[in-house]
Amino acid sequence: MKTKTLKKNKVNVITLGCSKNLFDSEVTMTQLKANGYEVEHESEQNDSSIVIINTCGFIDNAKQESIDTILEYAQAKKDGLLDKLYVTGCLSERYKNNLESEIKEVDAFFGTRELPKLLKTLNADYKHELIGERIITTPSHYAYLKISEGCDRPCSFCAIPLMRGKHNSTPIEQLVEQARNLAKQGVKELILIAQELTFYGLDIYKERKLSALLEELCKVEGIEWIRLHYAYPTGFPMDVIETMKNNPKICNYLDIPLQHAANNMLKAMRRGTTRENTTKLVNEIRVLIPNIAIRTTFIVGFPGETKEDIEEMKDWVKEMKFDRLGVFTYSHEENTHAFGLKDDVSEKEKQRRAAEVMELQQGISLALNESKIGKTFKVLFDRVEGDYFVGRTEFDSPEVDNEVLVEKANNFVRIGDFATVEITGADDFDLYGRIITL
Repeated sequence: MKTKTLKKNKVNVITLGCSKNLFDSEVTMTQLKANGYEVEHESEQNDSSIVIINTCGFIDNAKQESIDTILEYAQAKKDGLLDKLYVTGCLSERYKNNLESEIKEVDAFFGTRELPKLLKTLNADYKHELIGERIITTPSHYAYLKISEGCDRPCSFCAIPLMRGKHNSTPIEQLVEQARNLAKQGVKELILIAQELTFYGLDIYKERKLSALLEELCKVEGIEWIRLHYAYPTGFPMDVIETMKNNPKICNYLDIPLQHAANNMLKAMRRGTTRENTTKLVNEIRVLIPNIAIRTTFIVGFPGETKEDIEEMKDWVKEMKFDRLGVFTYSHEENTHAFGLKDDVSEKEKQRRAAEVMELQQGISLALNESKIGKTFKVLFDRVEGDYFVGRTEFDSPEVDNEVLVEKANNFVRIGDFATVEITGADDFDLYGRIITL
């Protein structure tokens, strides 16, 4: 029996996984609103008659979170707390048949590129004139801009091509129009995302066009920061670094997942590069932009990985002193090239290796942060939390990187504004400061 009245034309969209999924949810919400639906993102009101879950299927933990969320809302439907339940996104793309047979409460499952089909199920039209418009679910001063979909890279551990398909770039003029629309909504920071940024343009322009795209985005009035996420190291287009160097709007920040340091692991992962080539690339980037912040990620526990391989990874982390670093434990994914290998590192050992690398990075991060004490930085403020205004420098992306904490008692700044901040203290992953000028 229903315990409350449900709003018949109200949709609650739940997003799981990465920023690319969040982008997709924002597009879905925009289309639904234009068709007369009341739409909310991750509402706690529980009065929506329709729930759409945008799932992640990247690694085991993400898949489990998606399944648990589907089951939670399936039970809510059983209990009469919603009328319709739809599932979309990566997990649905990859395991649609299994999910359909096991979770009967879901009214329909849709893949990553089936938004028009989802809308049709809701008696809504896909409005082409809305391409480029989005309801922003992030704080209004920053937004993600997905420049391409899919991936053509052959990494042996990765299931993304199975879920997202081949690389497909969005034309420059469409992305510039999207950026203009975002700027009109008050967005000041664009975070460029893709499965692989550096492939941008190869499919439609027959050459890499990330640098050209950046040049055009820098011309958009109102946009003050442009940030690059998820750049592949093999065949990295160095003209992007030249463009970054010459355009102050582009943050001196690069997210470039490197995955490992041992050459035998890089070969098994089918990364198409070596430790030596990657070291050369990072050093060349740092010569061109000495103060650039490089964020990277590693995978530990790949099949066949030895303790010696981990020691090599740790030695390389010490040598390179990456500004930001994250570690994933290897997830054995069906239908990937690596699935044919024996998953021979225990979960406990994977976790131990990950902790070792992160402990090392913790010390590196602390030393780098302490070197900033007494210096001033331009900071964009994201939120208020407890006794602090919380912001970021150009060297930090939201939610995954360091933050700058400024005490509310002695300072004032509006959320979404920039301020010049002097750094007065530091710990492992955060900075503390005081506002100098607004």
